Amino acid sequence: MSKAKGNDKQLSAAEQATLLKTLKARFEKHTARHKGIDWAKVQEKLEAHPKKLWSLHAMEETGGEPDVVGVDKKTGEYLFYDCAAESPKGRRSICYDGDALASRKEHKPADSATNMAEEMGIELLTEEEYRALQELGAFDLKTSSWIVTPPAIRKLSGALFCDRRYDTVFLYHNGAESYYAARGFRGVLKV
Repeated sequence: MSKAKGNDKQLSAAEQATLLKTLKARFEKHTARHKGIDWAKVQEKLEAHPKKLWSLHAMEETGGEPDVVGVDKKTGEYLFYDCAAESPKGRRSICYDGDALASRKEHKPADSATNMAEEMGIELLTEEEYRALQELGAFDLKTSSWIVTPPAIRKLSGALFCDRRYDTVFLYHNGAESYYAARGFRGVLKV
C-alpha cells in the first residue's frame, strides 16, 4: 500500500486514470450492487475529491475490490464497500486496534484493523453495513472480518467480527488482541 502522509495522499494522473478504469469496469460488471446509480455522476464526484481516489487506490492495492453499493440517505454520498469475495488479502493477520496491538508482549501482528483503516482514509464496516453487503452476495465464506465494536465491549478487551457460514451471517466476539491468517477487515469509503 502507498505509504503517504497528510497532504501527500494523491495519485498521479496516470494512476487516477487506471483506477477509474478499474472501478468503472467493476461497476459495470456488478450492476445489481448499485441499481439506479449513474457511473458518470460517481466519476464526477471522485474526480472532485483526489484524496478519496487515493483511499480507493489503497483499498484496491490491499485486495478489497471496492465498488459502489449505494448512497447514504442522509448525506447523499456514494458508498464504496470492499466487495472482494474474501476479507482483503492485504489486510489479514491483524488485531483489532492500536491498544490491542500495544497490549501484545510477543508475537505481535504487523498492524491493527483500525490503524490500517485510518491510514487508508476509510472506516471499518458496522454490523449493519456488513449485513447489507451480504444482501448483495455471499462474502467471507472462508475468512472473517473485524467490524466496528461498541465502546462498552471494547472497554472489556473484546472486539467483534463477522463471517458467512451455512448461508447465514454470524456475529462473533474475540479478544481484540487476537489475530488470525483468515481474519482481516472490510471498509467503507463515503464520497
